[in-house]
Amino acid sequence: MNETYIRCGDSRLDALVPRIREFLRSDISEYNMLGTPIRAYRTPDAPSIWIRDHSEMMRGAKYWETDLQSAIDHFAETQTAKGWIFDYFTMTPEKVPCEKENWAKYVRVPVEADVEYRFIKAVHLAWQASGDDKWMKRLLPNMERALQYVLTDEWRWDKKTKLVKRAYTIDTWDFDYTAGRHPWLNFQINDHTYWGIMHGDNSGYYEAFNLLSKMYDHAGNRSRARYWRRYAEMFRRRANKVCFNGRFYTHHVHLVPVRIEGVDESEQLSLSNPMDINRGMATHAIAASILREYQRRGQTTKAFAEWFSIDPPFPDGIHGDEKIIGGAYCNGGIMPLVGGELALAALDHGFEEYGVRQLLKYEELTRNNETYLWYFPNGKPASPETSTSPDASPTDGWGSSAILYGLLEGLAGIVDTDKLYRKVRLSPRWIAAGREEAEAACTYGPSGAGIQYTYLHNPSSKTIEMEIRGMAHVDLRVMLPANARSVSAKLNGRKSAMSGYVVESSPYAAMAFDLRKKAGITIKYEEIKG
Repeated sequence: MNETYIRCGDSRLDALVPRIREFLRSDISEYNMLGTPIRAYRTPDAPSIWIRDHSEMMRGAKYWETDLQSAIDHFAETQTAKGWIFDYFTMTPEKVPCEKENWAKYVRVPVEADVEYRFIKAVHLAWQASGDDKWMKRLLPNMERALQYVLTDEWRWDKKTKLVKRAYTIDTWDFDYTAGRHPWLNFQINDHTYWGIMHGDNSGYYEAFNLLSKMYDHAGNRSRARYWRRYAEMFRRRANKVCFNGRFYTHHVHLVPVRIEGVDESEQLSLSNPMDINRGMATHAIAASILREYQRRGQTTKAFAEWFSIDPPFPDGIHGDEKIIGGAYCNGGIMPLVGGELALAALDHGFEEYGVRQLLKYEELTRNNETYLWYFPNGKPASPETSTSPDASPTDGWGSSAILYGLLEGLAGIVDTDKLYRKVRLSPRWIAAGREEAEAACTYGPSGAGIQYTYLHNPSSKTIEMEIRGMAHVDLRVMLPANARSVSAKLNGRKSAMSGYVVESSPYAAMAFDLRKKAGITIKYEEIKG
């Protein structure tokens, strides 16, 4: 098995994997950092290697890239004694023509609270794709130090709510609101910082706690695994209580009072909301509420997609740069990275057709083989003239990787719940895309480990047949047609135990088995009358 693909007969969906692969190939960056060769993925609006962008792009790159470890190793090697991780490093002059020096440069943006959880997510992704237990175990102390920093430092931790805090930035972005006290974009913390709780930081750390628990389990340290698992659950309850407003997660829960004229903060829906769902912090009820909010706004917005960085945006220019107007960049720009997360969240939580529509919208948007980090609501893409960044190349890897995430893990439904596809949750949802036949495969670049299946739905005989190839424990959850329920299942020609359940109004048939190279599945269902 050496390929990652889907083939379902819909040319729009079939085109996405090869197209996104080409986008990612254009985003590879290689450096020799003080004698250490590093290969990583950069966002096309900066030459530097950010752990934020690289970790997000690893979700797509893992299917082809063989070196997922060198960049992570470098972030670990340069971790400070206090535990914090640098945002990025580079050897390329960034502010051309003002900066000409090609020295080695390392930067931490003070207002950023999300760096450490992204480092842990990157370690997990690289370990999952490579299966390198020795490498993962070596980095456990780095991950512990990173979390201990975040959970104790006065710039990161709020003792009252017992949640991660940050300056009043736009969601996860790296400059904050200063009420005009700073002449340009502000990245520093000072006595006047408007502190608050941002939901996306906390969902990121919730996921990181669980990933660290999982890695400790594999390392044989059951006590630390149990500790982080329990910590995560208590943290989740606190975060949902503080951040969920009954419809979606509040953008910024203020710890320091501030009011911006012309902003209705109770209505501001920010980009981390679908991420909160996919990281597992949202309960299903919260996830469904958030998805309905996106559907509602999708019906009323004038934007070409409801992939808002934030909606409604802040007033023009209040963050210190005249380019940060409503509808631009992180202030209301339309971001494919939100579209991919939204697609997966919808597919996972009973809004399957809505999720498929996001994937198809992205395919239409990128049919010219160009993809940008953000677009204006009217569909005009970012450009050097409209962005605060020095570049705006048409090969955005963060958004395209998020779309691939939604396609492969959401629609094709292939989710590695262990490493090397040894345990797989397999949830084919081709019925939501109107496809009766499909074939899908996922293979990791570093190891070649993978899983592949064929799918055939026969409406006349009311059967779904699958052939699955690989070596895994499979938790199979097959989406059925609307108003159907499963009747029986066969595994390799023999009757097999099966159960049925419903997500929102979507029926599924579920069964579990150990896959040894190849298995044939037949599921029979019946239509429910009335």
